[in-house]
Amino acid sequence: MSQYPMTARGAQLLRDELIELKTKTRPRIIQDIADAREHGDLKENAEYHAAREQQSFCEGRIQDIEGKLSNAQIIDVTKMENTGKVIFGTTVTILNLETDEETRYRIVGDDEADIKNNLISVNSPIARGLIGKELDDVVTIQTPAGPVEFEISEVEYI
Repeated sequence: MSQYPMTARGAQLLRDELIELKTKTRPRIIQDIADAREHGDLKENAEYHAAREQQSFCEGRIQDIEGKLSNAQIIDVTKMENTGKVIFGTTVTILNLETDEETRYRIVGDDEADIKNNLISVNSPIARGLIGKELDDVVTIQTPAGPVEFEISEVEYI
């Protein structure tokens, strides 16, 4: 199987969720199923069916997280020397040369991406256009509105 890049922070968040699911959510669901069984006929017991559905979702999420963590290539840029080159995990500030609008993005793995928090996937068009470039480089990125030129004004390894 191939490995998937993930930041150290993203891996820790997944580990925390896994612990929560295994130590709190799973036992609560098991107790909900036991309580629902006590109410009698399981064919018409909505509480039982709802608890079983929650159990199925929880077990699926546990397997999903374990699979992602086992195939993760954890990259911690804080332990690397800042060369000014944009790589996975770096925080990049770019300046739109048309509008003079400055935007700051962190390039993360697919599972960590959250555009509302300026976390962009390594596979997004913006990240693909930035990776490998260096501080003060001008890059042209294809957007839905057409090509846009950006200047890389800051590269942080944080």
